[in-house]
Amino acid sequence: MIKRKHSGKDLTIFSEMTALAQQNNAVNLSQGFPDYEVDDRLKKLLAEGTEKNFNQYAPMSGLPLLVENLISFNQTRKIPISLFKENITISPGATYAIYTALAAIVNFGDEVIVLEPSYDSYLPAIEMNGGLPVFVSLKNDFEIDFDTLKNAISEKTKAIIVNSPHNPSGRIWKKSDWDQLASIIDSTEIIVISDEVYDILTYDENEFCSAFHHPKLRERCFSIFSFGKMFHITGWKVGYILASEELTLAYRRVHQYLSFSVNSPSQYALAKYLEIFDAEDNRKIMQQKRDFFLNEFKNLPFSLKEKAEAGYFQVLGYENISNISDKEFAIWLTEQAKVATIPLSAFYHEETNTGMIRFCFAKKEETIADAASKIKNFLG
Repeated sequence: MIKRKHSGKDLTIFSEMTALAQQNNAVNLSQGFPDYEVDDRLKKLLAEGTEKNFNQYAPMSGLPLLVENLISFNQTRKIPISLFKENITISPGATYAIYTALAAIVNFGDEVIVLEPSYDSYLPAIEMNGGLPVFVSLKNDFEIDFDTLKNAISEKTKAIIVNSPHNPSGRIWKKSDWDQLASIIDSTEIIVISDEVYDILTYDENEFCSAFHHPKLRERCFSIFSFGKMFHITGWKVGYILASEELTLAYRRVHQYLSFSVNSPSQYALAKYLEIFDAEDNRKIMQQKRDFFLNEFKNLPFSLKEKAEAGYFQVLGYENISNISDKEFAIWLTEQAKVATIPLSAFYHEETNTGMIRFCFAKKEETIADAASKIKNFLG
């Protein structure tokens, strides 16, 4: 029997709930993948990439045109990020980048702090690289408890994983949060791994602030991004990672023996699309989707703690409907109301009942309206 190398589940909750949705012909608001069309221009650019013979290995660090255009794109942010090509590595998705960053820095027995609730790939990635996860819970409003975080740091702490904008809550780290983190780790050699895949999808005048923006953190962080989330092409599995020259070298030492390079036609398409992409228009479209979701669900007996500040997801409470566990509720809602969601307990390493579920609003309006109608008709 092959021994397990991590304590994660054999089947993730996302795969489990999607399978359950398919079995029950339910509207799937569980996984974070859009059901609307990709921009035709991007699809044409992908075909153009193959026609122009971008069909062989790209350089290990990434297609030069894509790297150059990322430098330009990051300068156009409301809060610009100044970069050199030595700071950028193209990756086959953000999950891969997180794993590879951990592989680059973690030695057996090193501790890695995880802020819960957290994306479920962090724990296995830490353990498969010989690290020991140390969990710190966010407050009930998903704010960071910096005193608890400070107390969790030990001589063995190698890294802290941060997720902003946050999945599942949509909360964004503010500059003051990064300032506090920088102050806490200032006298240490702790590295920050910052999962920032929803960076451009911010709402209600909320501003994205990267770890790489921070003058003290940019020399000791990996900031990880996803074209899948930016351009709603989750199946392409292409992302990029920002790091100092020293950390970039450490990352590439591992990357070159895992993937080496990333799909060349996709890199060409993404590079050319960055030249015409309107980030503000994209943001407005996604905010409209979030607002449409909230409007459709406002007369249903769910409770709203906070509107998502960013991302693909909205967390709602169901205490007005049932007192069963959140996983039981998510299964019940899928089987009976025919709407699939994710229980918030899936974002914790131990069994817990949060009384909350996560909905994905990165869907067509008719999909969201259908889900709301199904729940309304079921609850009566």
